[in-house]
Amino acid sequence: MKTRKRLGIWMDHSIAHLMEFTNKHFEIKTIVSKLTDEVKEETLSERESLMHIKKKRLLLDYYKKLSEAIKDYEQVILFGPTNAKIEFFDIISEDIHFFKIKFKIKNTDKMTHNQQHDFIKEYFSEA
Repeated sequence: MKTRKRLGIWMDHSIAHLMEFTNKHFEIKTIVSKLTDEVKEETLSERESLMHIKKKRLLLDYYKKLSEAIKDYEQVILFGPTNAKIEFFDIISEDIHFFKIKFKIKNTDKMTHNQQHDFIKEYFSEA
């Protein structure tokens, strides 16, 4: 029987915790956005149009790194407290490379790593 490749991603605009669901243990990978609080402070002093361009560029770079990390999975659950997961999904849903992946999006609060693991275990046990 073929094992399905399943991945849970807790994310917001600054960090993503990628956890592969396996029978053994969770493999955790972290991708950090370059859109830090420091960058946000810097852009506040810039003109508003430049601030939006810089923010958008940094987020697109972050989402590109995430998309590279998920391309070989069959099922992905995106969860977290912000709309970053929806923005990310909107971008990749237009890319033919991700049509084969079954996505689910859930709103959650901030979570510890253990809470994230429990959430993914419960989700994929029911799926």
